[in-house]
Parts: sequence; structure tokens; C-alpha cells
Amino acid sequence: MQNFVLEFEKPIIKLEQQIKEMQDYARSEGISLDDEIERLQAKARKMQSEIFAKLSREQRVKLARHPQRPFTLDYINRIIEDFVELHGDRAFGDDPAIIAGIGKLGSEKVMIMGHQKGRDTKQKLHRNFGMAHPEGYRKALRVMKLAVKFNRPIIMLIDTPGAYPGIGAEERGQAEAIAKNLFEMAVMPVPIVIVIIGEGASGGALGIGVGDRILMMENTWYSVISPEGCSSILHKDASKAGEAAESLKLTAPDLLEQKLIDKVVGEPAGGAHRDHDEAAQILKMEILDALAELKKIPPDELVTKRIEKYENMGYYANHPYKED
Repeated sequence: MQNFVLEFEKPIIKLEQQIKEMQDYARSEGISLDDEIERLQAKARKMQSEIFAKLSREQRVKLARHPQRPFTLDYINRIIEDFVELHGDRAFGDDPAIIAGIGKLGSEKVMIMGHQKGRDTKQKLHRNFGMAHPEGYRKALRVMKLAVKFNRPIIMLIDTPGAYPGIGAEERGQAEAIAKNLFEMAVMPVPIVIVIIGEGASGGALGIGVGDRILMMENTWYSVISPEGCSSILHKDASKAGEAAESLKLTAPDLLEQKLIDKVVGEPAGGAHRDHDEAAQILKMEILDALAELKKIPPDELVTKRIEKYENMGYYANHPYKED
């Protein structure tokens, strides 16, 4: 895949190319340009820090959708040992849009699941762009029940533009499959760690998104609707997605402030797409820290705390009826 560059990344990439050209020239000519190269590298780091410190919500959404951003399998291949993928929901079929299996995270035996997008056209079609069918959610539930049976923690990696809204999916019970997962995950007596690694859209994300700890990587989004969908409904114009993103407050810092997630996970300088290996190691340590904390909690208390966690999200007000 050719390198894909977002508009706000271009000044950084241009400077990095200049640095590489200077390094190549110094090697070919056998001369030292270390001082100049070091000056440019410092300039590039400063520029990158300044640009990423003031990204808009719309720009964060674009980073979450970056085609070279690591997907679920990229993380699994880097941090899970002895991974064995499990297929099928034992009712209809297998859904490649959701990966599910067993493996080891460090010394922890875990069940890990997540949405999987594709890189090229063939993969995108095979994975249905990371949009799961009902059998995908039922496959995830089947594997979660195995986790309960064998007392293994569950790790969920979320990255989807939404559950698949096609006629076949609706005929096979898309809404019921997601609703059942919400119900079942709420009372599972094993630790559940949720990580939004890219896009977290609507019920498609929430269908495997109920857990004890909810982590969001730095350049991701999580919302009931995408900025484009919101803009189309409210303004009848998808081009106003930037305004919608600002109103939705869907970035990791926004959701942490609203106490809808538990932690923002840092990414390598310039975003996870710049260094898959470093992003995976950062995520691995964060998940292990969360599991170490959760394993100290007895199962009954774990379920109680999880239910209380979701009961405390949001707020409502009672307005008693008043006669005129």
C-alpha cells in the first residue's frame, strides 16, 4: 500500500523526507552532516508536537480512519502468543468482520476479540469493512461464554463504522444479537477490558463493548453516530461533519471528561499508523495493568461494579406533572 498522508501531516512528512535525503547524501559522499541533521530532527519533533497538540475533533476522526492504522490482527500478531482463531456462531456461519480466539498476553491466558477491517479492496470486501453481521456478534458471545467456562479474562478491540445494516443482517436478527450481547456481557464473572483502537460507532461498537475497564487510544472516536451521519440528519448535508464532530464530543479526552471511559492510551509520536510495533507494546502494557487490577476483585463484586459503572453513566431529571 502506498503511504497515505493526511493534509495536516504533510509539513511533517516533507521535513522527514528532507532529513532522509540529507542522511543518504552524507552516506554516499562520506561526509558528516550530523549537526544539520540533528537540527532538522529537533525541528520535526517540535513541529509534530505542536500540530498534534491542537488537532480538531474532525482531524482525530480522520486519524482513527487512517488506512495504515493498525487493525485488530496487527495487534494480535504483535502481542498475543499462541493465538488460535475460533470460527462460526454454531447457528448460521462465520463472520470475518469479527476476529475471535484464544492466546496468551504475557503470562495471562486470555480470550481476545475485535472488529477487523481490510487493507486492500479484496480484504475490505472479505471483512465487510469491519461491519459485523449478527453471526459475528453471536460468534463473539460464543467465545465469551468459553472465557467464562475456563475462567479467562476477555479483551475486546473495537474498530468499526457500525454494525452492518443490510436486509440479510436485519432478517437474521441484528438488533437482537447486539442486545443479547449487552445483556450477557453485563453479568459475566470474568474481567473484561474494552479498547477502542480506531472507530467506535454506535451499536456496532457497543455490541462487544460492555466491560470493566474501557480504554481509548489517543486518536480514536466513540459515539452513537458518525459525524457524517449526524450532519446528514441535522443539516441534510454530510459536508458539515466537522461541525457535527465538535458537537458530538467524541474523542478520547472528551469521553474521559464525561466519565464514559476509564483511560486514554497514548500513541507513538504522529499516531499509531506511524509505528505499529510501538503502538502494540504501549497497548499491551495498558491491558496488562488493567487485568492485574481487575483480577484482584472477586467475581460477584466484579459484576456488581460493572453494572454500577453503566448505571452511573449519563444523567436524567424528573419533571413532575404540573397542572396549569
